[in-house]
Amino acid sequence: MNDRNQSLEIQLSSNISEAEWALRVQLAAAYRLVDYYGWSEQIYAHLTARVPGAQNHFLINPYGLNYEEITASNLVKIDVDGNVISGGRHTVNYAGFVIHSALHMVHSQDNHVAMHTHTRAGMAVAALKEGLLNISMFSTAFHNRLAYHDYEGAALRLDERERIVKSLGTARAMVLRNHGLLAVGRTVPETFLRLYRLERACQVQVDAAAAGTLNVMPEPLAAQSAADLDSFQDSHPDGEGVVEFEALMRKLDRIDGSYRH
Repeated sequence: MNDRNQSLEIQLSSNISEAEWALRVQLAAAYRLVDYYGWSEQIYAHLTARVPGAQNHFLINPYGLNYEEITASNLVKIDVDGNVISGGRHTVNYAGFVIHSALHMVHSQDNHVAMHTHTRAGMAVAALKEGLLNISMFSTAFHNRLAYHDYEGAALRLDERERIVKSLGTARAMVLRNHGLLAVGRTVPETFLRLYRLERACQVQVDAAAAGTLNVMPEPLAAQSAADLDSFQDSHPDGEGVVEFEALMRKLDRIDGSYRH
């Protein structure tokens, strides 16, 4: 039995709707891709997605599993109060719950998915007063649309949730100062592409700063580059990130398709 057929069998036997299962498969793929790119921080940081339907439930990784162990079926479904709805044999990380529930509590059509990482480059840029600079094509994708949230210690206090949402505002990506990176979006493919670009922009900045003097773009050029990238992305009829993410899922299927289980 191939991975796709086994995936369908698990979905049917677990009484999970087709829409939720498709989301689970995509989110599990995103976890595997974070591991593939070397962005995981042991078992920490989180990728979450709001489950389709009237209930305000979202999927999160089981606490203690490596990202390479995440599958569609072992993702845990919780509500915005932290109650486990399904996947009860696993617990979830409380700090992850605090950050992600803040975003999923807001009934926004634009923030159905949230991805937060602690990468070396991301944390390095988060530690800079200047933040992300317009020195590369990828960084201009966030020109005048990148939010910042000041560090308040480990994310263990529920009252920080309102401030996280306020800091994000209408932006779709945020630098958590002295902490890491955050991207949000309507879908897993869209959000993963945004996270990829933000991570790449941080990597380029750290590498360039180590090599010499940064060549920061003038404001008009950065704005034009941002508009060009928007125009290019809008030309894809399937939606932002879809083509790229499908290609990445095919890569995963060739390496190890067990994320579909």
